[in-house]
Amino acid sequence: MEASSSSTSSPPPPPPPSIPASSAWADASPLLDAACRDLQDGELIHGENFSLFGAMSALEIMDPKMDCGIEKSGYYSIDEAIEDGIAPVPLSLDRTLDIQRTLDVMDHLFSCEATWHKGHTLAQTVFTCIYLMRMERTSSHAILNSFCRILRATCYAVVSVVSTARTHEEEDLFTMSFGLPLRDEGDEKCLSILNSVEETIARQLRACKAQALSRKKTLEGLESLQDNPDLEEDYCRALLCRLRFRKHFYHVVTCLRKPHGRGLELARKHVASCLTELSLMLNSRDFLRSQSNNTQQQGDEICTTASGVRPVGFDASLNSRLLSPAPPRAVKLLSWSDAIRYFEKLLRDLDIICSSPLDPVLENVLHFVVQFQKSVPDLVPRAFLQTLLVQDGKLYGRDLSCDVISRALSLPDIIGDKEFQMNEFVVQLGQLEFALKREFGETRNVLPHENMCMRVSKQLLVWTQEHTYWVAYRFLILGFELDLYSPSEYCMVYWYMYVVLMKLIEQMQLRILATRRKGKKKKDHSKDSSRDTAFPSSCLLLQCYVLLSEGLSMMLAALRNESNSFQLPSIFNSEQEHFDLLQKARLPEHITYYSFRESASHASIADLTKYNFFKEIHKITPSLRGSFASEPEKLAEIRQIEQVAEHNRIALNIISQVGAGDPSLRVSFEFTHHPHFAVAVVKRS
Repeated sequence: MEASSSSTSSPPPPPPPSIPASSAWADASPLLDAACRDLQDGELIHGENFSLFGAMSALEIMDPKMDCGIEKSGYYSIDEAIEDGIAPVPLSLDRTLDIQRTLDVMDHLFSCEATWHKGHTLAQTVFTCIYLMRMERTSSHAILNSFCRILRATCYAVVSVVSTARTHEEEDLFTMSFGLPLRDEGDEKCLSILNSVEETIARQLRACKAQALSRKKTLEGLESLQDNPDLEEDYCRALLCRLRFRKHFYHVVTCLRKPHGRGLELARKHVASCLTELSLMLNSRDFLRSQSNNTQQQGDEICTTASGVRPVGFDASLNSRLLSPAPPRAVKLLSWSDAIRYFEKLLRDLDIICSSPLDPVLENVLHFVVQFQKSVPDLVPRAFLQTLLVQDGKLYGRDLSCDVISRALSLPDIIGDKEFQMNEFVVQLGQLEFALKREFGETRNVLPHENMCMRVSKQLLVWTQEHTYWVAYRFLILGFELDLYSPSEYCMVYWYMYVVLMKLIEQMQLRILATRRKGKKKKDHSKDSSRDTAFPSSCLLLQCYVLLSEGLSMMLAALRNESNSFQLPSIFNSEQEHFDLLQKARLPEHITYYSFRESASHASIADLTKYNFFKEIHKITPSLRGSFASEPEKLAEIRQIEQVAEHNRIALNIISQVGAGDPSLRVSFEFTHHPHFAVAVVKRS
């Protein structure tokens, strides 16, 4: 910081109104200048009341990364920017150039919207457009006004959906508007305004086609968009596809927000229309580039317009003072080509949501969510799925949670009684029954209604535990999809997956047994006991994953024991601390890090070869192929399991023959056949 050289000639600034008039102001620049000369790197001058919390919350001034006001790279206010001519209306007195610049503004806003969807703020993306900030200035420019108005209405609707769904992170700034004008009285008419503009341009396009057929040189009865008749048709097409995309995308958003999924079918039609308009927008790029000034064009990887020309009417730092008191995020806008690809993927994800059968069966709902997750959807489609599934605390806004669970468990009709649902006796009696059985090992004589409550409590407990382990398994495999695990952690992760899957199968078998025996007479139990031991294909499929998990865990443990490979470095955290992160939910009970260490410490390649987990899988998969013959997805999943098992079986045999301790042996693990289960790759140096 430099001391002011004119401190003696200029009077001190007047105090703000909040400071008493009797306060005396003094120039502290010489003191600060002297302090700066004495301070070393890392030293800090602070008052007595400056705590650690204050230090963590403070912003360092004069640091470009922390102080958003250090550089005046833009304008201090919108009025200043408008006075400087940064956002003229019309965009040019040359009518052809006006249309070109209008298209550039549309395309840049398109890139800003995609960047906003990827997690940046509205203030630093869409609302860097001065035309959006002062919409009333565009009232004389029908095309730009209609486009900006429907874009603003769309942004407001998307913010509402994401806020309702709560699918964003707590620190995510996606839904924060910072006092920006997201709504206006005339926004409810945005569709009618845009339809009017669209119809005018569509008539112009039809007239251009008729002119081409009749070979007339002028258009009769219609005013052209710009001054060059030879370019009129192409400019009409470029404008129409962008306006129609905005219209159809707004319809998609509004239809998906309708309660009970009533708008899904119509939304899907608009999704198809959006994809069509996107392809037309892409087709217009060559024409727009040919009409732009080549000296002003940017590269495809950074340009945010189809023409490659920087648009007018934007200032990136305009809203920097509206942001929260935190370091300003560096925003790199998506290029126009990347924005096209983003919206194509977004629309495909929304199309999957629109194809939802609204099935009230819980297992089918969970399967739909898992399949949807495989496409790695971004924030906006996840929010729309959440608002579709849960409305007013009900599935699809229609079915109560207790009804959904009752159908999943085939519970008796008494469960539908509201008094029964609200009675804590349902939960407490089940807990008491289990406690008494553990204590005395006997069953009490109970009333019929109480007996019903006990049976319901048992089934609910088994069902809850089964789905808890299912969620725990999904949580563990999500770490592979997000690349959260290092190879040194694979051993403990696969061991933990093995334990969770075993518990999941156990609870699944209990539920299936309870369902099969329901309604049977006592004399039928001995007759059906042999059939009760045969479990469905879903359990056998899980058993394959159990064998894969245990086999991979023991193979990695054996390699650690015999070749000192895949050891977890303990520079910052111990292996136990890494394991505790997996066990945050304390599931399953009585499973600790020492259980894992005890199991892994005795693993050896010789023992693993004797009981080859991977070989056992091939004994199960033939029957699974017959069971899932009509399900292509399951057959593909079984094929993946077989490939992982076969490659690991071969790798295990090679390691056994060469010896895990051979210094020339190099073993690595790759996810070439399955996203969650690795394949051992053996090489010799």
